[in-house]
Amino acid sequence: MISRTVAILILTGMLWLPLPSWAQQRVIEVNMKAVKGKLSPTFNACIGAGRANEGLRADWQQQLAEVKRDAGFRYIRMHGLLTDDMGLYRVDARGNEHYNFQYIDALYDYLLSIHVKPFVELGFMPSAMASGEKTIFWWRGNVTPPRSYEQWGKLIKVLTEHFTARYGAAEVSSWYFEVWNEPNLEGFWSGSQADYFKLYRYAATAIKSVDARYKVGGPATAGAAWLPETIAFCAQNQVPLDFVSTHTYGVSQGFLDEFGTTGTVLSKDAQAISGDVQKSRAQIQQSALPKLELHYTEWSSSYTLADPTHDSYHQAAYILQKLKQVGSTAQSMSYWVFSDIFEEAGPRFEAFHGGFGLMNTQGIKKPAYFAYQFLNELSATELQHGDGQSMATTDDKGNLRLLLWDYTRTLPDGINNQQYFTKDLPAKSKGEVLVQVNGLRTGTYFLNISQVGYKRNDAYTSYIEMGAPSQLSKEQVTLLKSLATGKPQEKRQVRVNADGRLRVTLPLRENDVYLLKLQTAL
Repeated sequence: MISRTVAILILTGMLWLPLPSWAQQRVIEVNMKAVKGKLSPTFNACIGAGRANEGLRADWQQQLAEVKRDAGFRYIRMHGLLTDDMGLYRVDARGNEHYNFQYIDALYDYLLSIHVKPFVELGFMPSAMASGEKTIFWWRGNVTPPRSYEQWGKLIKVLTEHFTARYGAAEVSSWYFEVWNEPNLEGFWSGSQADYFKLYRYAATAIKSVDARYKVGGPATAGAAWLPETIAFCAQNQVPLDFVSTHTYGVSQGFLDEFGTTGTVLSKDAQAISGDVQKSRAQIQQSALPKLELHYTEWSSSYTLADPTHDSYHQAAYILQKLKQVGSTAQSMSYWVFSDIFEEAGPRFEAFHGGFGLMNTQGIKKPAYFAYQFLNELSATELQHGDGQSMATTDDKGNLRLLLWDYTRTLPDGINNQQYFTKDLPAKSKGEVLVQVNGLRTGTYFLNISQVGYKRNDAYTSYIEMGAPSQLSKEQVTLLKSLATGKPQEKRQVRVNADGRLRVTLPLRENDVYLLKLQTAL
């Protein structure tokens, strides 16, 4: 491990000797005066969660509060707000409709109490309103169209009016209302595309009838589909549309597999994820509504909750690489999801099972968690530099926060994620990375260095070394949590001389992530 000793170092170019000719060295050069602009807030605009009813659990709420504190997510999106386990809607024996908001209120009151806004996904169909019995997932979300679209529109209007009365129009106008989830997949929507557009029209009209300022959009499709068609339908029929939303995942095949039986393979395409986002932005710009907001309300390395890429140390660098490529092309990139408290396939029996979450069920932080925590620790002003796998920021006090990583796809040909990422996978050396900072003020600074990678904030590898027990003891949970805290591994006090230069050399391995925080000593 890197020494935790605090050392006083005078760092100038004269103290650094040439590397041997065989050594690899990557150079990141940053000028503190080369301001690019405001750091894009796309990365923590929104985060996903499984379903609304899970949000009533104490452990779910505790984990969300923790990830909010560390990563700063501003919105959260989840399935199942309208399903029967939220108790929203019923029809009595006389045919009278009844609405109950107690569960939704308990959930939304909590979200707003920790300053997380709802990105409201309107689905699935209450069984008392559904035209059929087809459901999805262990918790039986009904995916059929309504028996009456008029009843559906009334439900959405009553719900929106309730939100307005409880939280105020000013608050609700800052939310997003997204109609349904992945209607282009038969598993999620038993109707046709035309049926979805009708569902959307009734919902959007109902929301806007309460307050024209409220933001509504869709189609929340899988695989970046239906965006041109949705925009054209709304433009031609004068249906409200404030944003478009869709989903993408970084594997080369399939869309829906809650049990992980397909054998997913991480895409070789260097522009996986980001290529879809850029295509969607181009489709918007070429449409009749070229200024629409774009929200990717689900994304990750894989669409199945049984994919060990989600648990692996590789995931931190993967997340950073994709978000760097996307930049500000989308208004939000909602990682799917924040917690393994997620029951599409029912309660999971294994402590680590390839779940989507940034944390596992017991609250053990995965390497992916620290990708978002480190992003949130960057300063507000981004600096321009030429390295494609790093982000440099500064503040008005002349401090530097630099996030750098190596993303390397190591999956061998002929093997899938479930076969490969369940193993202990030592990272190969990539040589060294030299960080050279110019334009610093003369003086003394504190330099903190945090790292994520193989056996660095890497609870999953330690779990594998335990023998990958399906159940963890209390002591094992405590140990794994202690190995994944995100705290700096090294702290230095450094002196910058009159030349304004600082040079730091770090060992670099495949899929390592470093956060450097350089702060003036007051």
